[in-house]
Amino acid sequence: MTKTYHFWITGCQMNYADARRVATELEKLGYQSTNHAEDADVIVLETCTVRQQSEDKTYSKLQSLKPLKARRPDLTVAVMGCVVGVRGNEILEKRFPFVDVFMEPSTDGLPLISHLTQDSDYDLEQATTRQRHAWQDGAVVLPTDQRGQLVSAPVAIVYGCSHACTFCIIPQKRGIERSRQVGEIAAEVRSLVAQGVKEVVLLGQIVDRYGYDVPDGPDLADLLRVINSIDGLERIRFLTSHPNYMTDRILHAVAELPKVMPQIEIPIQAGNNDVLAAMRRGYTREQYRDLIHRIRDIVPDAAIHGDIIVGFCGETAEQFQDTYDILAELRLDKIHLARYSPRPGTVSARRMIDDVPDEEKRRRFQLIEELQKQVSAEKMRRFWGDTVEVLVEERDKGRWRGRTPHNKLVFFDDPGDLRGQLVEVEITHTGPWSMSGKLVRERATTGQSATSSGESIPLSVLL
Repeated sequence: MTKTYHFWITGCQMNYADARRVATELEKLGYQSTNHAEDADVIVLETCTVRQQSEDKTYSKLQSLKPLKARRPDLTVAVMGCVVGVRGNEILEKRFPFVDVFMEPSTDGLPLISHLTQDSDYDLEQATTRQRHAWQDGAVVLPTDQRGQLVSAPVAIVYGCSHACTFCIIPQKRGIERSRQVGEIAAEVRSLVAQGVKEVVLLGQIVDRYGYDVPDGPDLADLLRVINSIDGLERIRFLTSHPNYMTDRILHAVAELPKVMPQIEIPIQAGNNDVLAAMRRGYTREQYRDLIHRIRDIVPDAAIHGDIIVGFCGETAEQFQDTYDILAELRLDKIHLARYSPRPGTVSARRMIDDVPDEEKRRRFQLIEELQKQVSAEKMRRFWGDTVEVLVEERDKGRWRGRTPHNKLVFFDDPGDLRGQLVEVEITHTGPWSMSGKLVRERATTGQSATSSGESIPLSVLL
């Protein structure tokens, strides 16, 4: 009987990229993915600790698995990601003794493989050597049920972070910044394209610092040019950037390369200079404003997304108003919004006072949310009546859903199988968060993937 595995994933896209690495190793052992945790032989939790809510979700999920593990002692339960961190977590191990394996973020999966093969004749040492060689060659394998089905895939290009904002736990959980080699990344992308992927999202905690840890090495602009040349790939995105490292070289690459989408993720976090200094962000509101204007000069009509934290330590009503005002002025396409919560071990948790009441944080959150809803609705309205290019991702409640080059969500009806296709859609309705329309025509793709015929790819071909 085929053994199965199940992933429960929360948090950022980096977690999905990390989970795919471990899934690749399980697939090599003959395991197949299942959507039902209760039927799986291996359950892996990919976790997040950026906010307390995310961490609490992990603990709740672990508690729910305890009775299942008691009924099925042969079940393997593994926990990976930021809740574990690069230094491990003895407290976590004592709190959840039924967990078999704990793995740090961006793991190669070998602790889990070692656990699963310890009573077999599997040669772990030989497999480790083979795996390292395979990853250098970019041999990545999607879970069985995703081959030919996954349209957009995250690809990690730089792990960890060395910037250390005062509110952020990532440097402690994911370790120092380290960039992957260009050839390794390109080979992974080619492997994904061979399995039906049409779009890749290049990931880093600070993605525009790619290559900074390699003396005289390539930068993100160089990498974008390499990935742009890969046959069969339709779209490239990257996130998340930091204002200090968004260079004109990168922006010109976005403007010039046809596969790189005109969308920039560039967090501001706060619009007041004193708050930005307390966060240790390294720029001012004036510098951020200048950057947005520069982006729009070099990449006209770029869709710009930002992040905001409301209620940071010591933030006054007047300082919050500065944030509100600059967002109203710059009119970003999308805002990822969060209320500040102290993370144990960060500078803000150790040395600052979380003195903004939760009720006030929620009020400020709602004000930004209402502002952005209005801005987004106005920006979406300009697409009404236009025909836009949509990369079709999947069916959602009977309708096809996909995204435009500017990452706008579009829904439309059609009886055909359009997953992974580039189509033209005439927009007949717009809202603040999505649009809908009618299919005009399919657009001819620039290349064919190995799964374009719908045939299944044997594992041996991909490795």
